[in-house]
Amino acid sequence: MELASAKLGPAEPSRERRSPGPRRQPERLGDGTAGTRKRLGRTGPAAATAAVASGAALRGSRGTRRAPQPGAPGRAEPPPRVRAAGRASRKANEDKTMSANLKYLSLGILVFQTTSLVLTMRYSRTLKEEGPRYLSSTAVVVAELLKIMACVLLVYKDSKCSLRALNRILHDEILNKPMETLKLAIPSGIYTLQNNLLYVALSNLDAATYQVTYQLKILTTALFSVSMLSKKLGVYQWLSLVILMTGVAFVQWPSDSQELNSKELSAGSQFVGLMAVLTACFSSGFAGVYFEKILKETKQSVWIRNIQLGFFGSIFGLMGVYVYDGELVSKNGFFQGYNRLTWIVVVLQALGGLVIAAVIKYADNILKGFATSLSIILSTLISYFWLQDFVPTSVFFLGAILVITATFLYGYDPKPAGNPTKA
Repeated sequence: MELASAKLGPAEPSRERRSPGPRRQPERLGDGTAGTRKRLGRTGPAAATAAVASGAALRGSRGTRRAPQPGAPGRAEPPPRVRAAGRASRKANEDKTMSANLKYLSLGILVFQTTSLVLTMRYSRTLKEEGPRYLSSTAVVVAELLKIMACVLLVYKDSKCSLRALNRILHDEILNKPMETLKLAIPSGIYTLQNNLLYVALSNLDAATYQVTYQLKILTTALFSVSMLSKKLGVYQWLSLVILMTGVAFVQWPSDSQELNSKELSAGSQFVGLMAVLTACFSSGFAGVYFEKILKETKQSVWIRNIQLGFFGSIFGLMGVYVYDGELVSKNGFFQGYNRLTWIVVVLQALGGLVIAAVIKYADNILKGFATSLSIILSTLISYFWLQDFVPTSVFFLGAILVITATFLYGYDPKPAGNPTKA
């Protein structure tokens, strides 16, 4: 029995000795190298070293994947250059949308201001009321003063609502630059004459005829631009000027109905109104080109320039009040005949220069021509249905269509066709 047991070798340990207590859980590979050494310790030192190295690499890769990233959880944040490009793209889209909104808003306000000014001015000059009628010369002065106040408020807003900054800007740009300020005296005097002529024109012409005829300022502006600014006009622009003159000639073609309405509803004559419109067109063209030349030569803002224009305009306007209406003012007062309608006319006239400045800044010539054409159509319809001082004829419609076509054609800027890229 002893020989048999010796051959068989050492006896197996008993089952009770193998499990004296609770079994220990093996350690994970990712938590350290102890578990790796315990499981692979019998394979030799070389294999154990390799296993330990692979465990360390596995822990490093897991640590890299699990490292917290700033921004969105679980996603890598883009580089700073990409983020800056995204912000710039979003800001450019927002600026583009804002610019488009301001463009159409300014054009809508231009249509409203032009149409309502012509109609209310015509209605106020032909309305028969008790007592004296308001003086157009005083209305021009009040409009200039309101325009100065509006421009001062805009400069105050641009200077971050600081009275000290506003005072410094006005002092530096107006008082410290007397020669630059005096340059605005010439266009200011011409604008004052033009504003008084518009009252004379609308006292003798219906709103539709006035609106179409007044578009001759496109012709005068183009001629003064060529002579004073050496601007070159294209073929489409010269063609539009020819069409414009033809359309205005058709509109002014005499008819029995227009002469009858003129005698019934106006104290003056058609000829006086026409001469007033033509003079206003020439004065508008010259003053506009002169003002554009001054703006290009200096870096002052449009609002500062309008303050200077309003200052000289109020002075010239007061001189006109004293010369032409001094006796009436001394007898019945400066604000004689003023009512709610008169104040609406004055406010609309003061708003005109500011709206045109906004259109020049945000819109282009084509959209401005669209606004002018829409204003002509609205003035014709309201003059016929509401004021009832205008009976349209086929010749008038033909001339109006030609004038609207010329307005669009003058602002048309054909883009040169690009050369096709060769493959």
